[in-house]
Amino acid sequence: MRRGGEIRKTRRAEREPGLVAQLRRPPGGRDARIMLLAQLLDRAGTGVWAAACVLYFTFVIGLDAGQVGLLLGASGVAGIAGSPLAGHLADRFPVRSLLIGAHLLRLVTLCLLLLVTDFALLLCVVAVTHLGDRAAKTLEMLFATRVAGERRATYQALSRSSANAGYALGASLAAIGLAVGTRGAYHVLILANALSFLVAAALVWHTREPRGRGLVAAPSPAPVPDAATEATAAPAPAAGRSPWRDRGYLRFVLLDIPMNLDDSILGIGIPLWLVSRTTAPHELIPAFLVINTVLVVVLQLRVSAKVRDARGATGAVALYGLTTLLCCGLLAAAAGRGAWAASAALLAAAVLATAAELMRSVSSWELAVSLAPREARASYLGVAGMAQSVQKTAGPLLLTGVVMTAGPAGWLALGAAVAGLSLVQRRAGLRRLEELSARSAAPAPAAA
Repeated sequence: MRRGGEIRKTRRAEREPGLVAQLRRPPGGRDARIMLLAQLLDRAGTGVWAAACVLYFTFVIGLDAGQVGLLLGASGVAGIAGSPLAGHLADRFPVRSLLIGAHLLRLVTLCLLLLVTDFALLLCVVAVTHLGDRAAKTLEMLFATRVAGERRATYQALSRSSANAGYALGASLAAIGLAVGTRGAYHVLILANALSFLVAAALVWHTREPRGRGLVAAPSPAPVPDAATEATAAPAPAAGRSPWRDRGYLRFVLLDIPMNLDDSILGIGIPLWLVSRTTAPHELIPAFLVINTVLVVVLQLRVSAKVRDARGATGAVALYGLTTLLCCGLLAAAAGRGAWAASAALLAAAVLATAAELMRSVSSWELAVSLAPREARASYLGVAGMAQSVQKTAGPLLLTGVVMTAGPAGWLALGAAVAGLSLVQRRAGLRRLEELSARSAAPAPAAA
């Protein structure tokens, strides 16, 4: 009887939409479901704070524009160190425990924001918060590579879908507090973000530490350890492999920085270009976020299904460059046009920027995992996480200080540069895959 019920559940799941079915049965089972829920709550809290932080620092703390810029810039620089630090520690301590620690660290620093008003102390608190944020994202990626195994692309699609839903939920909640606009309302928003970290830490506590440092734990004839042993056992440090001495992998990370520019283009470039160089109505700006959120939630799983291995990811890199070039071409064409033509060009550019994000989400992570040696994957993925952090710091400066200053020609030059670098990244990725394949196929030295 029970078997028949399971068959009916499976058939019912197969008839459901892909996202719903995958959320019910994600790669990694129960632990993956818990982690996805924790990520959803984490991103919802982050969305609340992201929508309110600039106004809080300006109207509640009383900082001027220069101080707010310095505060956010310093936090971005601190975030760059979060990814490699998390990867280094994950080779020596359990990922589960480290992720709980990252959530609790951000919980403490956010609560300190309710008490701190001195600018120097604020600088330290915000920097540590952002460091913990980037460390948590890297640890979540490491958890996924160990739990989801070869189906990591599907897990990544589910992760991005839940993250976007969380950000949208958080921004909606923040709008209520911002409409009230009092000091107490801002404090409630901060506490809501802190509460999301506390609940996320509690959820991660109920997962099990994934075994093995590699992508998939190697089968072993030894008995399976009990839950207590599994939750506390730390992986042994990787022997003799440092990503900082691996020129091939560092080249990949360096080229991956411009492969993340879609984030700054969509969030900063398109809105500022609309305001400063086009006749499109300002009311169009919220539509860019709506387009991005809806398309990512609807299409992420389908795009991920097309990229099943590292070679497919190198093809997605090339498509990223082409899509970004077309997006930049539309932004250049929007300048000097009528309101309707400019609006159409900007909306189409937002669609293409989202398409580039979908390409990046399946290529960047897949290559970061596949191009790293198994025995030191945690440290390597920590270094790979720096690409996104560096882009978040340097991308806005590049767009506002160079690209938009040069006008339409600046967008065309940026698109051409990203397209060219994407081809370089594709070729370098294929070459490294061949090298790793040849190295793994070489006969191992005889045991003593």
